[in-house]
Amino acid sequence: MGLSIIGAGFGRTGTESLKKALEILGFGPCYHMFEVLPHADRVAIWRAAARGDTPDWDQVFAEYNATVDWPGAYFWRELSAHYPKAKIILSVRDAELWYDSMDKTILPILRDSDNADSIGVRLIAEGVFGGKIEDRDHMISVYNRNISEVQAQFGKDRLLTYELGSGWAPLCAFLGCPIPDRPYPRGNATDEFQGNVDAVTDNPSG
Repeated sequence: MGLSIIGAGFGRTGTESLKKALEILGFGPCYHMFEVLPHADRVAIWRAAARGDTPDWDQVFAEYNATVDWPGAYFWRELSAHYPKAKIILSVRDAELWYDSMDKTILPILRDSDNADSIGVRLIAEGVFGGKIEDRDHMISVYNRNISEVQAQFGKDRLLTYELGSGWAPLCAFLGCPIPDRPYPRGNATDEFQGNVDAVTDNPSG
C-alpha cells in the first residue's frame, strides 16, 4: 500500500485519537504502537531497528496507509525520504502538559522495565531521550527540539502542525476531506492508558 501520511509527533500528543480520525477519513489502516505490542514479529522488527538495523519499510507498512505515534515517529526522517509523496502530520500540545501526561503513563512503564532490549527502553528512553527520563527539563527540551526540526524540514504544502484539541477542521483542510458528521474521536486518555496497554499485550515494555 505504501504510506501516504507519516506522523512525526511524540506519543501523548493525541496520537491514538489521530489514528482513529485518519481511519474515519479513509486513510487507514493507521499504524500505532498499539499495532506493534500484540505481535511478536513486529516487536522483533522494531527492536532490531532500535539497535540500528534498517527495516524494509515497504514490508513493515505493507498493510498500512498511515502511521502515527512511536515507533514510526522516531523514524520520521527515514520514512519521509522513503515515501516522498507522503504528507507529514506533527501532533503537538503544550510541552508542560505533554510531560505531565508522559509522567503518568509511558514513563512509569519505562522506569519499571527490566528489559534493556525492549522497544520502550531502547527506542524511547534511550533513543529519543538519551536515557535521561528522570530529567523533566531535558525531556521537554527534546520534545521542543523535535517540533522545531520537523517544522524546519518541511513546507506547509507537506506538513500540518496539528494542535491537540483542534478537531476536524485543520486536519480535513490539510488532507482535502469533507468534515465528517460526527465528533472528532477521543482515545487513550491518561486514565485509560494502562488499561489500553494491558488490553493489547502482557509485555507493555515491548
